[in-house]
Amino acid sequence: MGQLVMHQDFESGEKNSHPQARFSSIFPVKMAHITAPSVQCQVRVVPTSSFTARPMTAKLWNSLLLNQRKKGTSRSSARFRVLALQSESSTVNRLKDLLNLDITPYTDKIIAEYIWIGGSGIDLRSKSRTISKPVKHPSELPKWNYDGSSTGQAPGEDSEVILYPQAIFKDPFRGGNNILVICDSYTPAGEPIPTNKRHGAAEIFSSQKVINEVPWYGIEQEYTLLQTNVKWPLGWPVGGYPGPQGPYYCGAGADKSFGRDISDAHYKACLYAGINISGTNGEVMPGQWEYQVGPSVGIEAGDHIWCSRYILERITEQAGVVLSLDPKPIEGDWNGAGCHTNYSTKSMREDGGFEVIKKAILNLSLRHEVHISAYGEGNERRLTGKHETASIDTFSWGVANRGCSIRVGRDTEKNGKGYLEDRRPASNMDPYVVTSLLAETTILWEPTLEAEALAAQKLSLKV
Repeated sequence: MGQLVMHQDFESGEKNSHPQARFSSIFPVKMAHITAPSVQCQVRVVPTSSFTARPMTAKLWNSLLLNQRKKGTSRSSARFRVLALQSESSTVNRLKDLLNLDITPYTDKIIAEYIWIGGSGIDLRSKSRTISKPVKHPSELPKWNYDGSSTGQAPGEDSEVILYPQAIFKDPFRGGNNILVICDSYTPAGEPIPTNKRHGAAEIFSSQKVINEVPWYGIEQEYTLLQTNVKWPLGWPVGGYPGPQGPYYCGAGADKSFGRDISDAHYKACLYAGINISGTNGEVMPGQWEYQVGPSVGIEAGDHIWCSRYILERITEQAGVVLSLDPKPIEGDWNGAGCHTNYSTKSMREDGGFEVIKKAILNLSLRHEVHISAYGEGNERRLTGKHETASIDTFSWGVANRGCSIRVGRDTEKNGKGYLEDRRPASNMDPYVVTSLLAETTILWEPTLEAEALAAQKLSLKV
């Protein structure tokens, strides 16, 4: 709800004859979701003996603004001073002009926004530094440091953590040659800190056996938009609930789609940045959205997801909306939020690939607990066997079945090759962990023949 604030000062016609009195009135103004700024106005009035207070109607307010622009139209003793601070005002425009300032014609220097993952494993941090000239590769950028004691990643007495630049994206917020830099974190001695999951993933993806299989990933990132302060989904009545699920998935209309501007802004910003975003849609629960990134190869999948999350955090910050990656933001008969991960190897994509997929499913079934433990915090609240999920305690697979742990598409079955979808990862999963674990389990890890035979029998797989 926006607010129109009126400040009205009374003073007499004679200088210093009466003390000054002030009062303020608050008039509510209906505000469109997200984009409408609040308006502040100041009105200075010299009252007459016949002055009578009356409600400030839209017609009267328009009259005041019109009278302010006319010269010599009023002969009364009332004087009006109107100041409207809104998006079109000179103050805001001057700030906007500076934010959009193109510095390219005047300097070779650029701004690099160094981005890293904080101590919770899901929070994103960043800070800026000036680089002397445009760069094309992370190796051209200097390492940097930050205070790890303020991010939960180092003790206060030895708080320095070193940032290693790993991936570069164009900066959609500053434009020009400015960049976003995805980094991972190390001790001053060069050891990866515990929350640095990229380092371990890079080791798996650098294995020659994995390289030869060219692992592809398509990640479906779901998220929920929350109203500020109340932390309740966007478009929901505060403290109440909307109509049941059904019309919201891929829906359109003011009563079905909440936050489309944020989704569209994020889509374009990701394309500008060079992120391999491939689509977006409204999700089953109102106020919930999804975007897809991929196909991406190897470690690139994690870099692109983390950068896309950072951009989404920045856009929701500007819109005054809270981004949630909680896998079950609203308890009850509402869908949770996942990060379904589509996966294939070169062997799966070639003729006869369906047999390779079934062998991969066998391996995944045998390491179900390992994967679940690494697939996101709070996932047990989401993986209940309801709302298009499988039970967290049971591994299952099926063709075109969204209630299974692993889904295989109809086209994959028909063509005898393709990909599988791991539906278990939560929306807050670490993409470095999930992608590398899938590669490790299906390419590098070999179960015993006995375990494989038992799993094949249990899952009705002929391998």
